[in-house]
Amino acid sequence: MIILALDTAAADCAACLLDTETDRVLARVSETIGKGHAERLMAVLDACLSEADMKLTQVHRIAVNIGPGSFTGIRVGVSTARALAVACGCQCVGVSSLGALAAQHSPRLKGCVALATIDARRGEAYIQAFDAEGEPLSEPSAVRYDELERLAMERQAVAVGSGAVAAGIAAPRMEDNVAIETIARLGAVAKAETSVAPLYLRAPDAKPQAGFTLARA
Repeated sequence: MIILALDTAAADCAACLLDTETDRVLARVSETIGKGHAERLMAVLDACLSEADMKLTQVHRIAVNIGPGSFTGIRVGVSTARALAVACGCQCVGVSSLGALAAQHSPRLKGCVALATIDARRGEAYIQAFDAEGEPLSEPSAVRYDELERLAMERQAVAVGSGAVAAGIAAPRMEDNVAIETIARLGAVAKAETSVAPLYLRAPDAKPQAGFTLARA
C-alpha cells in the first residue's frame, strides 16, 4: 500500500510517500515556513510525487496530521487531504500530532509513560499521556506551562515535544517535532473509518487564512 502523508499542523509544510510493503520512504519533502501553508502545500506535494516518480492516482491512502497545532495550518491540511482523497478515490485517515510524538519517542523511553506536548503559545501547551504501547492514558488538553512538570511527575512520565521545551522540562536529546514519516506509518495502521476532522483544543489565535483555494489534482 502506498501512503501519502501530509503535515501542516506546525511550522513545517511536509509531504511523504511510504511503501508499506517494504516500509520504505519513497520520497519526502519538507519546508519550514512558519506560515503560508495554503500557498505552499500543493507545490510541496507536487515535488514529493515528482521525487518518487509517481502520480496521485497511485496512492492508496492519505494520512494527515489533524493536530493539535496551528489552527490555520490544520485547517489547510485536513481540507486538502479530504479533497485529494475524493479526487483520487482513496482512503483518508487522520493522525494526532500528540500520538505521533509519543510513537516516535517510544523506543527510547524504555517502557516509560510518554507525556506528549506541543507548544500552544500564550504560556500554554497541548498535552496527552500515552503508555509504552502508544495507547492514550488521558484525553488531549491544553494546560499552562507551570502545570506540565507537576503532571509529568504525577504520571511518572517523560515529557517530550515542543511544549516541554518551552516549559523547560524536556527530556535531553529528544526531537521536539513530529516527523512526517511517523504520520505516514501511523496512517498506514489507522482504522479506515477514523474520522478526519481537525483536533482543536482552544479557540484560534487569529482568523483563518484568506484566499485558500485547492488546485485541481
